[in-house]
Amino acid sequence: MREIIFDTETTGLDPRTGDRMVEIGCIEMFNRILTGRTFHAYFNPGRSMPAEAEAVHGLSDVFLSDKPRFAERVHELLEFIADSPLIAHNAGFDFGFLDAELGLCGHPPVCRTRMIDTVALAKVRHPGAKLSLDALCSRYGIDRSHRTKHGALLDAELLAQVYVELCGGRQIGLELSAESATANVVSHVMQRRERPFRAPRVHTASTEELAAHLGFLATIDTPIWST
Repeated sequence: MREIIFDTETTGLDPRTGDRMVEIGCIEMFNRILTGRTFHAYFNPGRSMPAEAEAVHGLSDVFLSDKPRFAERVHELLEFIADSPLIAHNAGFDFGFLDAELGLCGHPPVCRTRMIDTVALAKVRHPGAKLSLDALCSRYGIDRSHRTKHGALLDAELLAQVYVELCGGRQIGLELSAESATANVVSHVMQRRERPFRAPRVHTASTEELAAHLGFLATIDTPIWST
């Protein structure tokens, strides 16, 4: 199954008050294994970057000034994500900004049935524990030493590893469920029942074979069984 892990960086917390997306990083996984395909882009938000937001991701007005607008790369993004499930940490936030940017370009929002929130998954696996990306990386022993600031592609790469662990780790899919094991046993039994009947083979020696054996024994000088 193809899935897309993604993360965004923004100018603030709420697209309804004019905040914009400034970075998106997407990573392709197939059957929970990274394929190496990614989509990564920075966007000029058309507005100034608040100091508190820049402190989080380090993306300044100067850096973003020559970057394309979201509308200039939206078709590349939509082609990459296609109709695959989209996994994000605190996914409602990222979906909110993605839908807002799509709406400004005249595109419909992404269907929420495609949304998988790793915070929700973590709440089920680890109730009462800290659920930040940093905390989950620490729990699962995922190296994040190179993460000095938030970055969409970097955070998506870390989240991909966390997501695999939340889904059962690298052993996922290697062991049979009780139902599938039972089904395999039943299938094997049915195959044995359907085999054609074969009459038992005759293993006794014929008269000719017995006579030949006696003739061979007669050629042996001082056999050990006669001492």
